[in-house]
Parts: sequence; structure tokens; C-alpha cells
Amino acid sequence: MAVVQATEKDVQLLARLIRAEAEGEGVQGMLMVGNVGVNRVRGDCLDFKPIRTIRQMVFQSPGGFEAVQKSYFYQRARPQEIKLARRVINGERIHPARHALWFFKPVGNCPAQWYDQWNSGRFKSHCFYIPVAVECPRVY
Repeated sequence: MAVVQATEKDVQLLARLIRAEAEGEGVQGMLMVGNVGVNRVRGDCLDFKPIRTIRQMVFQSPGGFEAVQKSYFYQRARPQEIKLARRVINGERIHPARHALWFFKPVGNCPAQWYDQWNSGRFKSHCFYIPVAVECPRVY
């Protein structure tokens, strides 16, 4: 059962985002990017309070994803990423992105905090950050 509402166009859009942001991170990394996106739609908190749809999440500005500014984001979604998008829309969560609202690729080690949010872990080159539960209970 879906944890966020999604049309077929939303699934395709999330699949494109997953690929553009994390294709080099493999299936697990792409699922984690999807987790962050779905968490932003679910969150109703912090920078994501006005975000209610996958489309709003993908194109949020400021504070959205860098990939939407790159030409490769606009390539057609592939079947593999479409399946991954459906998995996260249906609630599959992967640590350390299970409750994360942010990720980034630092030059070195993951800082313990990033913009006052706590590091939940690293996967390959990306560090993931979670909000305090009382600030964003819908993410937990």
C-alpha cells in the first residue's frame, strides 16, 4: 500500500530523480534517494511543510535536488528505476535513509551534524541526515 499518493507520471518522475541522483550508487543507493524523496512528501515539517506531492518535492526551489538542473534528469525513466520508485512509494525503507530528509556528498568524512540535523549514516559517497523526531514525527 502506498505511503504517498502517486500517479503514473509521479512514479516516472521519481524514477528519473532516483536515477539522476544515484545511478552510480547502485540499487541500494537509488532506493535511499527515493526514501529521502518520499520522506519529504510525508514529512509536513521544516523546509518541506508545503510539499504535498512527488512533483512538488522533485522541483522544490530552493532546497530541492541538483539533478533537475542537469540534462540527464530529463531522460526517459527506465524499467529498473520505475520498479525502485514503486518500492519506495509503497513504503520500503533502507537504512541510513529510512527517516532521512537530506543527503549530500562530502569531500571527506560525514559531519556529525549538517544544518542542525543529525547524521544517520553513510552509504558509499553520500551522508544521510535525519530530523529530530519531535520536529518531523510523520517521517518516523
